[in-house]
Amino acid sequence: MIKIALAKGRVASEAVKLFKEIGIEFSDYDMNRKLILRDSSNQVEIVLVKPSDTPIYVENGVCDCGIVGKDILLEDNPDVYRLFPLNIGKCKMCVCGFKGERIEGRKTITAASKFTNIAKNYFDSLGIKSKLIKLNGSVELAPLLNMSDVIVDIVETGTTLRENGLDVLREIEDIYSVFIVNKASLKMKHSKLKPFMNQLKKLKLGGEK
Repeated sequence: MIKIALAKGRVASEAVKLFKEIGIEFSDYDMNRKLILRDSSNQVEIVLVKPSDTPIYVENGVCDCGIVGKDILLEDNPDVYRLFPLNIGKCKMCVCGFKGERIEGRKTITAASKFTNIAKNYFDSLGIKSKLIKLNGSVELAPLLNMSDVIVDIVETGTTLRENGLDVLREIEDIYSVFIVNKASLKMKHSKLKPFMNQLKKLKLGGEK
């Protein structure tokens, strides 16, 4: 059996639809709150986890493979094979702040973010010394309460930013879901994983190769 780690919510829902296109159906996906589900043929099992935990389950071999956001791969750099992008979970990693806030020419900046490694690497690339504040929720509050100059966060529609008087100042990175595989599983279960992966790759893919 192939075990796949999926982030609960939008990515899992889109992935289940993707699997259906290649003949792998989870008919009871929307009918219960189980965290482990098997497809109708008992050949594939999905494990629904917190987005940031997805690569951990794969890295440790609990799951053979997974679908995870590029943001988490950039932030945590897990020891897994990153095989190919998928045309789901698309958004952007951005620097956001009050409209008119300037980044150019700054020597220092205070930024709040869940993605502190991504933020540091970006500001370092611009030659800006950054003070980073780690926040896991409602990061938009930081500039509103004068705790930071800007935030670094994922932006999909920008609605939350606009409703709080903030705007995208810089786009850092395109974010999308990536198919990852446990290194040992790719060798031990290659005969089972290869057909599954090939079927996924035949679908319309997005992101970078």
